[in-house]
Amino acid sequence: MLGKYTVAMLLLCSVSAATTQADEKLAMAGMPFDSHTRSMVVSPRNYTDSLLAQTLLSIQQNRLDVALRQIENLLHLHPDFHLAQLIYGDLLLARAQPLTTIGNVNAPAAKLNDLRDEARARLNSYIDRPIVGMIPEQLLQLDASIPAAIVVDTSKSRLYVFQNQDGRLNNVADFYVTIGKNGIDKTREGDGRTPLGVYYITQKLEGSKLPDLYGSFAFPLNFPNDWDEKQGNLGHGIWLHGTVSSTYSRPPKASDGCVVLTNNDLNELGKYLTPGVTPVVITGHIKWVQPQTAEPDKDALMRQVEAWRRDWESRNTALYLRHYAADFTANGTRLNEWAAGKRRVNQTKTWIKVDLSKVSIFEYPGQKHMYMVSFDQSYRSNNLSNVTHKRQYWVQHNGIWKIVAENGA
Repeated sequence: MLGKYTVAMLLLCSVSAATTQADEKLAMAGMPFDSHTRSMVVSPRNYTDSLLAQTLLSIQQNRLDVALRQIENLLHLHPDFHLAQLIYGDLLLARAQPLTTIGNVNAPAAKLNDLRDEARARLNSYIDRPIVGMIPEQLLQLDASIPAAIVVDTSKSRLYVFQNQDGRLNNVADFYVTIGKNGIDKTREGDGRTPLGVYYITQKLEGSKLPDLYGSFAFPLNFPNDWDEKQGNLGHGIWLHGTVSSTYSRPPKASDGCVVLTNNDLNELGKYLTPGVTPVVITGHIKWVQPQTAEPDKDALMRQVEAWRRDWESRNTALYLRHYAADFTANGTRLNEWAAGKRRVNQTKTWIKVDLSKVSIFEYPGQKHMYMVSFDQSYRSNNLSNVTHKRQYWVQHNGIWKIVAENGA
């Protein structure tokens, strides 16, 4: 018999403590989710977390033989899954003596705590699923030219994949991830933190050309981005990458700042990633909302973007510059110098035509009332024509919208 505080009870209680629906969630953990409740169905993509949760539930129900078979199945799939090895050892030990916590073995306390944290993170995500049809509030608008978007919820050690299908965002996959060993909000080189922000995949690096630490392959992100540079956030080399070959997964906080997946999960995730196209939103917490909830914010911001575009076409430089904040920067240039250049250029114009396309809007993580607007810009005038991709960072303060940063490439 297990002791009063078993591994399963400790984990299930810690997961359910934040909700008033503990009994419901524990019951739901024992079965696949259907379309009327939560968005999860058991599939090869989430089978690992499903089988782990089923094992813990079996322990909680004192069905130790069933739990042992379940964890053996998991180890058959992933022999190097350290958390599963630990629970397997607990179950064998339970035949001889009561257990009081996960990891009744002689091992460093820090390592056991890491594995307990991983168990909680995986179980939490299995039990507490987003409702079907809800999306992160960070994804206000995704242009049809972008097939998928990635959102990382660092508080849950979870990465979510959203496919952009016929104007709707569908949550098609999610994966356990490891983040920086010192948490989030990266500000300097070597601080062991994962940055918060909106980033883009820049390329794919094959694992055969990388140290084993990075796993099967890696996808670098464009950190530092325009906002990071404005804030003075230093560092480089923030990637989505796999896991060293000697282990299946790593604890929730163990990287130097990268977002780390198992190699199996990274292989699956790679199907949705396109360098130069796929946005990766890294946030401290996802607030799940119905898509229509974001419409008022999106519409209000798009009216400001349209006013900015129209005022640029008017060649009235004062009207155009009113959209920019006093602390605005563009490619490292401050407002006064940048505005002087705009005035000089406008004096040579007899007409200007600006068209915007492929517009995407993101609520920016870690910043209050700030949004990133990304679009393709077609600029034509009497003496110049070009097409650029532009990112603007808009902040709303006391009902007034201003651009605080802008970058065109």
